Amino acid sequence: MYLLGIDIGSSSVKASILNGETGEIAGSSFYPKSEMTIIAAKTGWAEQQPELWWENLKLAILEAKSLARISGNQIIAVGISYQMHGLVIVDKDQQVLRPSIIWCDSRATEIGNKAFMEIGNQACLNSLLNSPGNFTASKLKWVKENEPSVYEKIDKIMLPGDFIAMKLTGEIRTTASGLSEGMFWDFRKNAVSDLVLDYYGFRKELIPELVDTFGIQGHVSATVAGELGLKPGIPVAYRAGDQPNNALSLNVLNPGEIAATAGTSGVVYGVSGEVKYDPQSRVNTFAHVNHSGAADRLGVLLCINGTGILNSWMNKNAGNKSYSYEQMNAMAAAVPAGSDGLSILPFGNGAERVLGNRNIGAQMCGVDFNRHDQRHLFRAAQEGIVFSFKYGMDILKGIGIEAKVIRAGKANMFLSPVFRETLANIAGVTIELYNTDGSAGAARGAGVGAGYYASFDEAFAGLKKLDIVEPNLSEQDKVNQAYQIWQKNLDKFIEN
Repeated sequence: MYLLGIDIGSSSVKASILNGETGEIAGSSFYPKSEMTIIAAKTGWAEQQPELWWENLKLAILEAKSLARISGNQIIAVGISYQMHGLVIVDKDQQVLRPSIIWCDSRATEIGNKAFMEIGNQACLNSLLNSPGNFTASKLKWVKENEPSVYEKIDKIMLPGDFIAMKLTGEIRTTASGLSEGMFWDFRKNAVSDLVLDYYGFRKELIPELVDTFGIQGHVSATVAGELGLKPGIPVAYRAGDQPNNALSLNVLNPGEIAATAGTSGVVYGVSGEVKYDPQSRVNTFAHVNHSGAADRLGVLLCINGTGILNSWMNKNAGNKSYSYEQMNAMAAAVPAGSDGLSILPFGNGAERVLGNRNIGAQMCGVDFNRHDQRHLFRAAQEGIVFSFKYGMDILKGIGIEAKVIRAGKANMFLSPVFRETLANIAGVTIELYNTDGSAGAARGAGVGAGYYASFDEAFAGLKKLDIVEPNLSEQDKVNQAYQIWQKNLDKFIEN
């Protein structure tokens, strides 16, 4: 039997078909083949059309099925991973009322900061484990204040994964894990947050019906099944935000385990068995996929907005699209650690939570026109991303989450030897790289939710370790020195 995993990203939408018995991917595809459009009508804004996710998803599923060479009747369950913190709003006919305000949109930052002060810092942290910040609830408040005629038509609000589940099943539902990432979940009451609803003046009816993260969340409609060549009625049995799902895909489920990813944005995600939060809300705590009333499992998330998007910017603008990413990696490797004094702050994709919701922009420091060329730019960009990880990991360490081993999929920035070796050196830990990604994790999650797998151990029996990266003692001093220069440059911009 086969399991369909869906991953709704901001760059592309991916579908993978997993052989449930072997744990191998039978077919996988993504659309569009170039990056999906992000609408930025104003500085700090970022929107996407939800229907664009759906149209690209249909293409990806059809191609994945063709590559897998299987009948749609052999697929027994669907799992969904999705870009976190986005806001999708629909009317009573399930029609989208405006483009989705996605994760990297920073327009609601001040709304969230004001809420943090007026509700009270400690009240927010005790209940939400975070500041309302620039999350989904604050984005909805922006719509209420700035587009009242749109707000009045809202029947239900959703996260991106809820929208995709709605398109598959015709039913609008959500999860506690999803609501926690949107700042709609009260961890003290284990219920939807009246604190947030009352403060922002939202009707409770806007929140969809709750379903479990793992379990039967709805069934693929006959219409959609006919369009995609699937069996009508197969269950959607799992949904989770991309970072909790990335941790799941790496079998990171227990306290002390760490997962990392470096796609458009970069994330270090640690699992805690205790309620932990950063008093300044620079890193954020959400319900992990296996959080329950019986056992606390919280995911503490460090997010850097400008990760793969910086590397992509370098490819387009410093490389004039003349080089493949593999060629860029080789050019970066030709430069010594520290990039001969060139330092890049990778904060050019909106306000950064790790910087207290400041938007300092990306910065290049120490450029020498006589010494530095494209190779230095490529290396300094990758080192700058790693150093932003280190900066955030020190915050995680301060609240008791310290990396012993970092697990990641061998994809995106982790394909670069410079990136992964610099991270191993600056963190002083082993990095384990696996044959997985978000869509494969969502497929395994669907197998658990549908009862095809009896346990997580059974679901992850096919997970394979592809590579191990150990710290290089001879390089650590150089990398640490470069980090000190990088941090001094960062401090100057934070203080201004």
